[in-house]
Amino acid sequence: MPTYVMLTNLTSEGVKTVKSHPGRVAEVNREVEALGATVVAQYTTLGQFDFVSIIEAPSDEVMAKVSIEMGSRGTMKSQTLAALSAERLAEVLAG
Repeated sequence: MPTYVMLTNLTSEGVKTVKSHPGRVAEVNREVEALGATVVAQYTTLGQFDFVSIIEAPSDEVMAKVSIEMGSRGTMKSQTLAALSAERLAEVLAG
């Protein structure tokens, strides 16, 4: 299944939401699953991004739907990258 890396920054509203309701992150992950994708791993990070999420989705279209739905709420902004494992890259290059 295709893998994506979602780099997320919370808006000020998103920070307020997470601070007052820390369980909201898990709720959002369940909402992502309801849209047809799976959050494989998620990290809170220091630096340029607030969260790094590894997500599997059956297609670019499903991942686009996830990105648009999550972004439409006004609590976060994200960048989504398609990812290929190093093992898969080696397979592709070996032909």
